[in-house]
Amino acid sequence: MIDPYPEAWHPCAAYLYVLHLDGPALAWEYLRRHPDYRRDWHRRRGRMGAVAQRWGLHGLENPGLDAREAHPAWCSEPAHLVQIHPDLAPGGDAVLFDVWRTAGHKHLFHEGRHLVLTAWLPGRWRRFALAPALEYGMPCVHVGHDRDAGLSPVADEAAWFCSRPRPGRATLLEAHTLQALDATLAGATLRQVAEVLHGIAVVAADWHADSALRARVRRLTRRGAMLMRGGYRRLLQRTQVGQGRLHDPTKRP
Repeated sequence: MIDPYPEAWHPCAAYLYVLHLDGPALAWEYLRRHPDYRRDWHRRRGRMGAVAQRWGLHGLENPGLDAREAHPAWCSEPAHLVQIHPDLAPGGDAVLFDVWRTAGHKHLFHEGRHLVLTAWLPGRWRRFALAPALEYGMPCVHVGHDRDAGLSPVADEAAWFCSRPRPGRATLLEAHTLQALDATLAGATLRQVAEVLHGIAVVAADWHADSALRARVRRLTRRGAMLMRGGYRRLLQRTQVGQGRLHDPTKRP
């Protein structure tokens, strides 16, 4: 849960998990901070389908859960959602469907069209859409969407466990953006945000009306507000943090 007290956003270490989130998980991090979404969650009663669709969801998810625990059912399927179908022509080395052989912390839910299986491994999510005819022990195939070739076979299971590159600047930008957004929602000033992100000494030496540091922090807070207010939807189709993704459209001063 997002702590309403200003000091809750001070520890940078609290945002380290953000460095390992993919696009759909980041989308949830921005959405759950929206004051109106949080209000809708607390006021929920009866059928809330229309309210949830306003936010791009099939149903409202608890905003007190971060991306490591929440399982939002998005109306538009996230990128890299792997589909599992019965194998119509299984060979001798056919893979048999078994939920329990899927590594990670698992969660199974129906998102309105089909069952979705999510699994959290340290540092990444895996998401699967299960075909209605699929049953335990059936030979199965894994396929994913390819923008150029439609449906294509997914690489060997071992590929899911390959090491990921060290987080770069674009990845760090997401952690700083969320921290700055939390600070803004808590009522912090731009200077207070800068002191936490860059240090008191740096701010004391380079903080004035036209400083590059002040402009950088201002762009960061605007970017967070933009993503929270609807920009998060574009993150659903991004599987990794890329340089320049969803940059703040505001011109540099």
